[in-house]
Amino acid sequence: MDDTVAISLFRHGLTEANKRHAYLGWTGSPLCPIEKAKLVCPSEQYELMFSSDLDRCLKTADILFPTCQPIQLSELREMHFGEWEGKTYADLKGDSFYQKWLDAPFTVKPPKGESFAEFSRRVESGWEKVVERIMEENTHRAAVMTHGGVIRYFLTKHAPYVKDFWEWHIPHGKGYELIWTRDGLRRGKQCILLQEVPLTASPNG
Repeated sequence: MDDTVAISLFRHGLTEANKRHAYLGWTGSPLCPIEKAKLVCPSEQYELMFSSDLDRCLKTADILFPTCQPIQLSELREMHFGEWEGKTYADLKGDSFYQKWLDAPFTVKPPKGESFAEFSRRVESGWEKVVERIMEENTHRAAVMTHGGVIRYFLTKHAPYVKDFWEWHIPHGKGYELIWTRDGLRRGKQCILLQEVPLTASPNG
């Protein structure tokens, strides 16, 4: 339909830090070679490509969309975990302040990191830039390469049904396509359709 806009949200490929379940916000970590090899370009074509400016997103975008030059937005970065960057639950479990954060992640701020409110404002600013560019160029299909927390936030805000932040499952190697009427997207309405987009090859070929 000519009056619809589709925005696909993709999570970067699995990194070495992800594999060991470390907190990975603004810190760099290379993509796992085995998992990287499983990534396959989606069949859909996109008129615009946006990406977090962190290397793991840019590398994943280059693998999946080799002919696209992504528009880099620092606002699409993952939450900054401050002093907990690169550390695991096992590293932090004896820290009483970390335990407070686990009990109240939306109100307690990691040391030298971002609060959830700060993260939300930043990500909202990035979303506004994405929508503004889509409207300016009359785009019908756009893709966003970003991070698990960012996608959870966007789905919590824009999905056509309600789920809590932590209820959204955001695996590596998959994406979500959200579809709006152009007017609905402009007005900040929830999308009218949500569907998964696979980004990894089937184990059966």
